Amino acid sequence: MSIPLEDNVSDIIGKAQRGLGLDDAELAQRLEKSSYELSVLKEVQNAPPHEVDKLAAALELDGRSLQELAQGKYAPTVRPPEPGFFMATTSYGEMKVNAYLVWDKETKLAAAFDTGGDAQPLVDEIKKRGLKLQDVYLTHTHGDHVAELDRLIEKVGGSIGVHVPEPEKLGGAVPFRPGVTFKLGRLHIESRDTSGHSPGGTTYHIHGLDAPLSIVGDALFAGSVGGIKSDYHGSLKLIRDHILCGQDNTVLAPGHGPLTTVKQEKEHNPFFPEFRKAVAEGI
Repeated sequence: MSIPLEDNVSDIIGKAQRGLGLDDAELAQRLEKSSYELSVLKEVQNAPPHEVDKLAAALELDGRSLQELAQGKYAPTVRPPEPGFFMATTSYGEMKVNAYLVWDKETKLAAAFDTGGDAQPLVDEIKKRGLKLQDVYLTHTHGDHVAELDRLIEKVGGSIGVHVPEPEKLGGAVPFRPGVTFKLGRLHIESRDTSGHSPGGTTYHIHGLDAPLSIVGDALFAGSVGGIKSDYHGSLKLIRDHILCGQDNTVLAPGHGPLTTVKQEKEHNPFFPEFRKAVAEGI
C-alpha cells in the first residue's frame, strides 16, 4: 500500500509563512491582493501559473513544484535497500509515523531508528529475521518517535544501547554530538546535525548497504520539510548541506510520509527552488 505525502500545499505554504514570519495580511500586501484573492491564490490548483509563481517567490518556494503538488503529480518512486532495511508505519493518535530497522546481513546485528507509535512491527521483523538488536538511534525526542522505546527494549531483551542527540536528553539514553560515526557490524552510521524542527534533530547516513540510505527524521518529508521551529534559513541550509548533498540515488527515510530520494527532492521539493532551477538549466 502506498503512503500518501505528509503535507499538502496548504501545509507547505503555512510552513513557509511561519518560517519567514509572514502573516496573511503582510503576504497579501506584498502580492497586492485582497485577503479574499490571497485565500483563492493559496489554493494553487486553480490559480494562473504566473500568479502561483509570484506567491512562491514571495515565500521563497518553487512555483512549478507547488503546482505539481496541488495537482497530485508528485509521488516518489523508491527501491529500498535490500536486504538490510525495514520500514514500519504505525499510528500515534491521528498521525502516521515511521520507524526503521537497518541490519548487517553478515553479522545480523541490527539498529532501530525511532520507535513509532507501536514497536510491535519492529519486534516481529527482528524475530522473523533472527536479528540481534544492538542499538536504537533517535532522530529526535518528540513523543511520536520515542513513545515505544521502553516497550521495544523490553520485548527484544538483551543489552541495547540507546543514542540521543545531545541537545535532547532522554532518560536511559546516551547523548552524543552529531558528527560522530557509529559501527554496526560491517556498516557505518554517520550522524549529522539537521536541527530546526527540534533542537537536536539528527540525520543518520548508513554506509555499507546496497544503496545509500539516510534516516532523516522530521527534517525533510517527500515534497516538504518538517515544521521548522527555530532559525528557518539556517535549518534549510542544514538540510541542503547534510541531506541533499548526498548521491542522487540516496534513499531518504523520513519520520512521516513515503520514502523518497535525493534526486526526487531536488526536482520536486518546493523549499529548495535552486535545485529545480539547476535541473531546468541542465547544470
